[in-house]
Amino acid sequence: MTTYPTRLAAQAPGWTTYADVIVVGSGVAGLTAALRARAVGSVLVVTKAVLDEGSTRWAQGGIAAALGDGDTPEQHMQDTLVAGVGLCDEEAVRALVTEGPDAVRRLMSVGAEFDRDAEGRILLTREGGHLRNRIAHAGGDATGAEISRALVHAVQDAGIEVIEHALVLDLLLDDEGRACGVTLHVMGEGARDGVGAVHGRAVVLAAGGMGQIFSSTTNPHVSTGDGVALAMRAGAEVTDLEFVQFHPTVLWVGSGAEGQKPLVSEAVRGEGAHLVDADGTRFMTGRHPLGELAPRDIVAKGIMRRMAETGTEHMYLDARHFGERMWAERFPTILAACRAHGIEPAHQPIPVAPAAHYASGGVRTDLDGRTSVPGLYACGEVACTGVHGANRLASNSLLEGLVFAERIAADLARDLPPRREPAEPVGEAALLDPGVRLPLQRAMTAGAGVLRSRDSLRETKRVLDELAARTGSDPCTEAWEATNLHTVASALAAAAYDREETRGCHWREDFPDADDKDWLGHVVATMTGGRLDLTYEPKEKP
Repeated sequence: MTTYPTRLAAQAPGWTTYADVIVVGSGVAGLTAALRARAVGSVLVVTKAVLDEGSTRWAQGGIAAALGDGDTPEQHMQDTLVAGVGLCDEEAVRALVTEGPDAVRRLMSVGAEFDRDAEGRILLTREGGHLRNRIAHAGGDATGAEISRALVHAVQDAGIEVIEHALVLDLLLDDEGRACGVTLHVMGEGARDGVGAVHGRAVVLAAGGMGQIFSSTTNPHVSTGDGVALAMRAGAEVTDLEFVQFHPTVLWVGSGAEGQKPLVSEAVRGEGAHLVDADGTRFMTGRHPLGELAPRDIVAKGIMRRMAETGTEHMYLDARHFGERMWAERFPTILAACRAHGIEPAHQPIPVAPAAHYASGGVRTDLDGRTSVPGLYACGEVACTGVHGANRLASNSLLEGLVFAERIAADLARDLPPRREPAEPVGEAALLDPGVRLPLQRAMTAGAGVLRSRDSLRETKRVLDELAARTGSDPCTEAWEATNLHTVASALAAAAYDREETRGCHWREDFPDADDKDWLGHVVATMTGGRLDLTYEPKEKP
C-alpha cells in the first residue's frame, strides 16, 4: 500500500514571525480575505511568487453576477445549478448569487475598473451555460489582470505585510488539533530566507489550483496543488477532486506540446465565434440547445468526440468575422497569444483543444469557509464550497473567491480563535524525486484526463504507485512540489476510479450516463497516518 507524508521533510525553521490571520495566496480570494480581515487584527499574506502573480491574473473572460437589467440572482442560481448537474450545495449557490452583486460593487470601490458603454453602464457579455448577459469584463479580455491590479494596490496601500517567493510547507497544529500557523520556505536572501514559521490565530488557505498534475493545462507552473496537499496532511477533508474542468478552447500549439498553454476565453464564443472542424462544419449545432455556449463539459466532450470521429488532434474556433478592430479592442490578450504562435485570428480559424483548467473540488468548507480542521479556512480554487458541483459555471470562480473570502472575514470577526502555541510536529516521509513530475503529468493526462475508464484509471494508479517508490530527494522546492503533486494526483485518480458514472466534467467512457441512484453524492478523501481513505456521502435532500 502506498503511504503518503503526514509532514514534508524539511529543515527546522530558522526564523519565526507572527500575525493574527495568515493568508496563503494572492489571487482574488486571498487578497480579498486579507483586506477584509484587517478589521480583526494583524494580517500577513504569503504568496508563492510575487504579489501580483496569483492565479487571478490569468482569468480572461470576466466575473459573473446579476448586474444587468432584467437579470436576477434567481436566474443566475438556476444556471449554476444546471451546470453543476445535481451536486451543487443550493445554500452555497444562493449565498454566491445574492451576495455577489454587492461584492462586485465593493471590488469596484477599491479601484477595479470594468469595461463600460458610452453611457457609463457596465458592459456585460455571455459565456457557456448562462442564459443572460451577466459577465462583466475589463480590458477586453484582461479581467483577471485588472482585478489583481486593484486588489494588489489596495493591499499595499493598507500596509498589509507580505512574504513573497514563499512555498508553504505544512500547517502547524496545537495540542488539540487546531490550526495555529504554517511552515514555509522563502526562496530569497535576508532575515527571512529558507525554512521558517509563521504563528497565528487562524489560517486562510487561498493557494489556488492543481492544474500542473496534468501535462496539458492553462495553469501556471506554480499551480502544484500545494494547498490541497497541505490540508490533507493536516487531516482536512477534501471532496469532489474528480471534477476537474477541462476548458474546451485552449490554443493548440503543436503535437506533443506540454505545460501551460494559452487560453482562448469562452467570451470569444459569447461574442459569436463558432466551433468548426477542418471542413468548416459547425459540429456543436444540434448537440445542445445552447450550441457552442453549452456548459463547458458539454462543449469539451463535443470537441473530443469530433476529434475522434475525424482522427485529428484539434478543432477550430472561427471568429474571422470579428474583423481586426474587434480583435484588437475586445480580445487583445488572446490576439497577442495567437500571433505569438503565427496565427492571425481575423484571417484564419484558431486551432483549439481541451486542456485542464479548473478544479471544481478541493478542501471541503462550510458556508463560512471553515474546513474540518478548526482554525483553518479555505476559499478560491483550493476550496470546495459546494458552489460548483460537478461542473463550474463559466466566470463563477472570481465571484466565488470574492463572496467566500468576505464570509471568512465576517466569521473571523465573530469568533477569532485565541492564540495557541504549536505542538511539536510528528511524522514525515521521504520526499519524491523531482523527476517524477513529468511522468506523473503524462499518466494523469493519459488516464485521468478528459476521457476516463476503469482501465485507463487503473493504469494511471499503477504508474502513481510506481512513482511513489522514487524517494530519497533532499529537501528542495522541486521535491516538495513533486510530493504535493503526487499526493493530490493519487487522491484524484482514486476518486475518479470509484465514481462509476459520467457527471459534469467527470466523463467515464465505461459508464456513459449519470447515475442518480448510486452516485448523487460526494467522494470525500482524508489522509490518516499516511493512508489515503475515500468515503462516499449521498447528497442530503433539501
